[in-house]
Amino acid sequence: MRFINPKTDYAFKKIFGSSERKEILISFLNALIYEGIDRIEDLEIINPNIPPKLQGLKDTYLDVKARLNDGTLVIIEMQVLNVQSFGKRVLYNAAKTYAFQLESGQGYRMLKPVIALTIVDFEMFAEFHRVISRFVYKEESTNLKYADSEIDLIFIELPKFTKPIEQLETLSDKWIYFMKNAPSMTAVPENMDAVPAIHQAFEVANQANLTRDELEDIERREMFIYDQQGAIALGRQEGLEQGLERGRKEAMLEIARNSLDRLDDETISQITGLNLEEVRNLRSTNS
Repeated sequence: MRFINPKTDYAFKKIFGSSERKEILISFLNALIYEGIDRIEDLEIINPNIPPKLQGLKDTYLDVKARLNDGTLVIIEMQVLNVQSFGKRVLYNAAKTYAFQLESGQGYRMLKPVIALTIVDFEMFAEFHRVISRFVYKEESTNLKYADSEIDLIFIELPKFTKPIEQLETLSDKWIYFMKNAPSMTAVPENMDAVPAIHQAFEVANQANLTRDELEDIERREMFIYDQQGAIALGRQEGLEQGLERGRKEAMLEIARNSLDRLDDETISQITGLNLEEVRNLRSTNS
């Protein structure tokens, strides 16, 4: 068997964003947010895009968004490329999701917690070695948690996960291993197949169950990611010589130019960190 890469946006949404297979997402979230405890009994997968309610405000594009049975909103993003200001984007998306729950006339008591779960294929926090990190609002000197803090930022850094298959113990171990290694696997390991939701995830990811058009689309997206990883690496090297910020900016602009005939403006903006106006200007000057 061969499996598609769940780190690509198309594959991630296909595996985790299906209302018909929401048991997969429930298991995934229980593992990564609640340390394997079955806190989530049910959820609703909802439209992940958040259009701006105010003129001039930036649109938000996420991979998967769900409302849990207790009303908590979970926004999930899988990010392969370490683009400029990515950490700020995560915080922006979480804050926007929290603030825009309310309709006109509703009181603040109607606000529900927001959890931003971000899986990255690069190291965000080189200063420590934890695979899973959680950030909440706390008082600086006493570490007291802010009583009404209802925005949690959770990060999964895939490169830091190094357990071999025989050492997988927890449900989170198994899901992270799936995310990191599925494309290189040729069979479903017995200790992972015993988890019904992971068994389903492998079935969805099995290339034999996909159409030719789906496989070609996924392959194009993977090749695009590999190309852009190389472009970013080159941009960083040039940044060391010419100024880091300028080098990264030029790399992102080059990625955007190369993507104009393959991706829409919103996707290019999400991948590169450029704002929509910059992408649209590039498209108009290259048309």
